[in-house]
Amino acid sequence: MPLTFYAVIGVAAVLVLSQMIKILKEYERGVVFFLGRFQTVKGPGLIILIPGLQKMTRVDLRVLVLDVPTQDVISRDNVSVKVNAVIYFRVVDPEKAIIRVENFFEATSQLSQTTLRSVLGQHELDDMLAERDKLNNDIQALLDQRTDNWGIKVANVEIKHVDLDESMIRAIAQQAEAERARRAKIINAEGEKQAAATLAEAAHMLAQENLALQLRYLQTLKEISSEKTNTIVVPLPLDLLDPLLQLAKSASKRA
Repeated sequence: MPLTFYAVIGVAAVLVLSQMIKILKEYERGVVFFLGRFQTVKGPGLIILIPGLQKMTRVDLRVLVLDVPTQDVISRDNVSVKVNAVIYFRVVDPEKAIIRVENFFEATSQLSQTTLRSVLGQHELDDMLAERDKLNNDIQALLDQRTDNWGIKVANVEIKHVDLDESMIRAIAQQAEAERARRAKIINAEGEKQAAATLAEAAHMLAQENLALQLRYLQTLKEISSEKTNTIVVPLPLDLLDPLLQLAKSASKRA
């Protein structure tokens, strides 16, 4: 009987000590309540509580990673996309995080989803694809403002994927192909413009210098003679043909 009594006393003492003594790590804090009312925030290290009168809730102060599930977003230009993101946040005020919201992690998760849809819905598809850094900063600032009352600090927001349906991917590919074709036509037109200007300048110079024109004729004949062909085309100035044309017209009138 005495052994059983001492055993019960020993077990009770161990249970009481386990309720009295708490050890908090460096990154933990304890929100202590006395008879249901907030008393203080303790930690890190050894914490002694009064069993039955005091209760403590642990809070992790490290950066927490929240994976935002895929959200269906309609952009400002009425394009349906699927977007997911990751949120990095931490508790900076344990008292607010425990007292002002039931579950700060779940509350931050739900708020992140609605904020992601709200912010991205105000931008066009091109902004989602090309200006992710700006969108990340906008979402982070808005989340940080809304969670400040919960003692939460949002450190960073990263949009991971922006997924489009197959029809939109094909439309974007066609648009890119049309843009490449347009640029190619512009480049070709610029090249033809420069070539025409060069030819016009060369023709103007040849028209002013008869000797230069004759040298060009001779050079052309030399190039033709070096080729293996039985046909030789001899270019003649139009001025030489004018007298012949006049004689032909006179002969036709006499006839």
